[in-house]
Amino acid sequence: MRVHGSARWAYGTFAWLVFFVVSHVVAVFFPGDDPTGDGPWDLRAYVIFNVVLILMSAVGAAVVVATVRPWGRRVPRWVLLTPLWFGSTLLVVRGVPGMVENLLMATGIRRGGFVGAEDISTAELWAGLGINTYFFIGAVLLSVTTVSYVRRSRESGRG
Repeated sequence: MRVHGSARWAYGTFAWLVFFVVSHVVAVFFPGDDPTGDGPWDLRAYVIFNVVLILMSAVGAAVVVATVRPWGRRVPRWVLLTPLWFGSTLLVVRGVPGMVENLLMATGIRRGGFVGAEDISTAELWAGLGINTYFFIGAVLLSVTTVSYVRRSRESGRG
């Protein structure tokens, strides 16, 4: 079964990843007053964490484009599938619970989400809803792109 618009899914995933990279580059250069959120880590750990996310997402952006471009056919199938499955798993693990948290927050069952304080501000509520939705969209985009590539590369007899 063919996933219709497979190139659109891949380019949608690419756009999602580019936005993710840009937002984290901005976060590194303009970290704000308290980027660590009163956690046990320091600014250096915050920067390292964001640089790792930037590198992973930049590689992911190249990989999703390779799934739909002619030059990507020269790349061994497993080289593309490994980061696709890894990224899909990470985003599903982050995105699906995030949507459950959205439901808890939006319905008022647990205004602060799974681990947040009950007395969050309206701005914090909307930020949480937006971030969780963003990761869920990323999970859907990358998962569909991955499944589409698995099917297309299998049908074409690639490795």
